[in-house]
Amino acid sequence: MWNPSETTTIVFIILIALGILAWGYNRAKSYGKLGILAWLQSVFLMAPWLVFFGLFAIGIYLNLVGILFLVVTSVIIYIYIGRRLRAEGQNIILREKAAERLQEQTLESSESEDFTPDADLKNVGDILPIPEEDLKLIQGIFGIDTFFATETISYQEGAIFKGNLRGDPEIVYDRLYEKLKVHFPDKYRLFLVEGTEGKPVVIVLPNSVEPQPTTLVQKNVALVLLVGTIVTTLEASGILLGFDLFSDWSRYREAIPLSLGIWAILIAHEIGHRLLAKRYNLRISVPFFLPTWQIGSFGAITRFESLLPNRNVLFDVAFAGPATGGVLSIVLLMAGLTLSHPGSLFQVPSQFFQGSILVGSLARVILGEQLHQVLIDVHPLVIIGWLGLVINALNLLPAGQLDGGRIVQAIYGRKTARRTTIASLVVLGIVTLINPANSLPLYWAIVILFLQRDLERPSLNELTEPNDTRAAWGLLILFLMLATLIPLSPGLAGRLGIGG
Repeated sequence: MWNPSETTTIVFIILIALGILAWGYNRAKSYGKLGILAWLQSVFLMAPWLVFFGLFAIGIYLNLVGILFLVVTSVIIYIYIGRRLRAEGQNIILREKAAERLQEQTLESSESEDFTPDADLKNVGDILPIPEEDLKLIQGIFGIDTFFATETISYQEGAIFKGNLRGDPEIVYDRLYEKLKVHFPDKYRLFLVEGTEGKPVVIVLPNSVEPQPTTLVQKNVALVLLVGTIVTTLEASGILLGFDLFSDWSRYREAIPLSLGIWAILIAHEIGHRLLAKRYNLRISVPFFLPTWQIGSFGAITRFESLLPNRNVLFDVAFAGPATGGVLSIVLLMAGLTLSHPGSLFQVPSQFFQGSILVGSLARVILGEQLHQVLIDVHPLVIIGWLGLVINALNLLPAGQLDGGRIVQAIYGRKTARRTTIASLVVLGIVTLINPANSLPLYWAIVILFLQRDLERPSLNELTEPNDTRAAWGLLILFLMLATLIPLSPGLAGRLGIGG
């Protein structure tokens, strides 16, 4: 029987989805045709999942063929719009280059009359940390066609330059960086960020602000954590198989296959991060794996050992890890569900599939009427895929320097990232109080609070925001994170036939 409270929940979710799409359209239309095309890409990227979970929520579930049809259609339309977007972008670039040539010709004649760095810049503070001769050269990189600097303020070991931004942040930053590099190839770092007054400012700091490489002591700690995580993945695998490894070490061989499956997902996650970091010539630290006996591991902490050029790079590197690990987890889960048969190694209660909207919906599509049984025989890959999804989902919580926190910081900025960090910790605390028997949220909240709560340091160009396509991918992966961690309500699970 239909439950009014569940109807309200479904309507609320639909309204949130429509609100996100409306917000994206309102943001995109100011960029003209390019913005609308990028928004349409976002719509068709999210559409299959919205349709699938929307139908699932009202009790209509598609089979595997229907899901593949939605995904393939979405990809085809996404590629077509992408081609239109690139073609339109090329036309705009040509027009912009022509306009820039005319502007440069006009500015060359007026720049020397209207802008004199030594006369227009005002130094505030007794002594600037930057030597006077260096400061004069740095002041000379500014101009009325890039950043019109009006005031210099001492800041840490460098200086803040207040003024007016006179162009696209990405173009302006590149020009200022090239000019600074001519005078100081590797002495100073230039940041273009939002100041405390909400206006763009330029910060110049010595290269000592570069993140420090991992020390030998830290590498030894990483090694200890690696060994600890190997032990906890074996212990978690043993518990799933019905024995306690710490009580009977002679059975460790039985736990190795499951443990290797967990490690395959952990390594895939780290490979995703490192491939994108290599693409952008970034250094990242060795992984500090986090052991836990409940699910084997919480994943790994990695930190950047290079300054990030912009928020696009922060997004790409943060997104690549959980995307790679998540895709592998879903593939293993679906393969395991397909291979499951009476007599499979694991026997789980049907309520197992009520613990996650994503896992439950995929199980309903593949296993069908088998979910009416009290106990269900499943292939070991189902357990490995489920653990992988949980590990990746926990790392996608929008908090601090977790992958989810970095994604939110890249898309929405530091202020929003601070708020979502606090909100994530509050939610984990509430979940712990509601279900004290499950210690996983409490442990993860403690890890975030003591190790991962701080935001990632600002990028060199903090003003250029990721495009709508990246924003859509970010929303999609955060949506799938929620679908993994949020359980099915008993009423909806019963209506869909999940449970004995």
